[in-house]
Amino acid sequence: QVQLVESGGGLVQPGGSLRLSCAASRSIRVFNSMGWYRQVPGKQRELAATITSGTSPTYGDSVKGRFTISRDNDKNTVYLQMNSLKPEDTAVYYCHAGISWSRSVTYWGQGTQVTVSS
Repeated sequence: QVQLVESGGGLVQPGGSLRLSCAASRSIRVFNSMGWYRQVPGKQRELAATITSGTSPTYGDSVKGRFTISRDNDKNTVYLQMNSLKPEDTAVYYCHAGISWSRSVTYWGQGTQVTVSS
């Protein structure tokens, strides 16, 4: 089992920036795919960004050009840099780790709240 712990969320004004971190309890090298998803009450969880080995990062349409995902295997950490934040970015952001060709290997963090408001 692996534990994923998100941090870096909080309250930020529109146009501001935040960097989320997802720290894993053990090596993330086993996971070829890691990502960030977000959820608003009453709506389905949606893709924010994923980073998969051998593939360009993937971003949800609503965050393209504003968010950047990266990973540091030595630190067992995945990051989400969020710029030009909008009120509609307000959500709980969840970290995910998995193996793209194995549906049975999937882990989720508990989430971190991001609130964008003036």
